[in-house]
Amino acid sequence: MQKLVIATGNAHKLHEIRVLLEPLGIAVLPQSDFNVPEAAEPHCTFIENALAKARHAARLTGLPALADDSGICVEALGGAPGVISAIYAGEPRSDARNNIKLLEAMRDVADRRAHYHCALVLLRHADDPQPIIAEGQWHGVILEAPRGEGGFGYDPLFLDTELNQTVAEISTADKNRVSHRGKALRALVEKLRNIQG
Repeated sequence: MQKLVIATGNAHKLHEIRVLLEPLGIAVLPQSDFNVPEAAEPHCTFIENALAKARHAARLTGLPALADDSGICVEALGGAPGVISAIYAGEPRSDARNNIKLLEAMRDVADRRAHYHCALVLLRHADDPQPIIAEGQWHGVILEAPRGEGGFGYDPLFLDTELNQTVAEISTADKNRVSHRGKALRALVEKLRNIQG
């Protein structure tokens, strides 16, 4: 596998994936290079949505494809926002409105535990019967008010209790080390190394 199309238009995700996969000799290309439109994400699980996105990109490019689906899951809300994290407050997408809606849903809730979840799916071709799957989680709590200037999405509300910082406050290096996507990517790289063997 020398080339891999990434089923995302997110520059942050693309950079994180490149850093870990290019040392394996894999050229990482965004799906936008092939004019691949975003795939539908109709499923209720992260893995199913990631699989749909990877299959869509592989089918339209003829290349192996990697997709991720990720979001934040709040224990007291039964795992919501979950797969609809990006559009929790509806369309058009708005981090600010999503954060307001989450804070409203969490008003007077004592159990503030939450985690980010990332599912990665790699297909060698569109009809690959054995997708390579890796997952990662990042546990923390939801604050009652935003903190920090960095990050995106729910990062100002999500506190890493070990670092005692929100995702919006920590450095990019720390985020890549402890994040759900970083963990999933390292697990994927390990699986690829074992396959290449």
